[in-house]
Amino acid sequence: MSDWVFPASARTYKRGSRIKNLLARPGDVDFLEGLAVQLALASLANGCDKPDYPRNTLVALMKFCQRHCVHLISDEIYACSTFDSGDPSATEFTSILAIDPEGLIDTERLHVTYGFSKDFGSAGLRIGAIITRSRAVDAAIRGVIRFHNPAGPSLAIGAAMLEDRKWCREFVELNRVKLKEAYGVATLGLKDIGVEYLPGSNAGFFLWIDLSPYLPTDLDGEPNAEFALAKKLLGNGVFLHPREEHSLRPGWFRMVYTQEPDVVKEGIKRIKKTILQ
Repeated sequence: MSDWVFPASARTYKRGSRIKNLLARPGDVDFLEGLAVQLALASLANGCDKPDYPRNTLVALMKFCQRHCVHLISDEIYACSTFDSGDPSATEFTSILAIDPEGLIDTERLHVTYGFSKDFGSAGLRIGAIITRSRAVDAAIRGVIRFHNPAGPSLAIGAAMLEDRKWCREFVELNRVKLKEAYGVATLGLKDIGVEYLPGSNAGFFLWIDLSPYLPTDLDGEPNAEFALAKKLLGNGVFLHPREEHSLRPGWFRMVYTQEPDVVKEGIKRIKKTILQ
């Protein structure tokens, strides 16, 4: 499922081939009423396209799913990569596992997905987890898991990481400190060159930046202006991924800022050079 970028207060859904953008106040999921919803997927702490969902919104979503017999999947793959960005519009991350489901949703309908790839920088291990109390989901997973087992060495490494609780705590805490510092370097640099970015982030490794004012009219053989700008950026030694499947707004690019400060600063200098050409 693709992510779509809208204002921080926006909620989106996809029904058939039609995509709608509906504004909702925190805790307001009434816009879902009347839709043939079969599954709700909440992407928490994803860090790039919105502030996180406040607790009352998650509670309202759980109640909605219970009322309509809908399963709720909470994707929390960035759960330990949250940090204090200092942005007043950021919402503190709340795991759906921290909310007592009693009286809100049948635990048969509540599921959480997690993996090592983000928080532990270990995409190569190919280890993930589904946290569920659902007997039906458990049975379905057991039916296919034999054909999707992670490699033995990956399991040995993953187990060693998790069993060393002291290392885990120190790693996560250091990661949060470094993320906060990197976010500060990136946002300050973008402000200095006059490039706007989507505020409210306090998790993850990248920002959405708005380069729509700098989209070229000369496509230089590319299919659209965003790829033409990406080509110019690449020519100046910096790669930014254009919106493509990530956003419906033309001109938005994803900028990864979790590099050494000097690397990020140099990258922003090259962005400035490109948009001034």
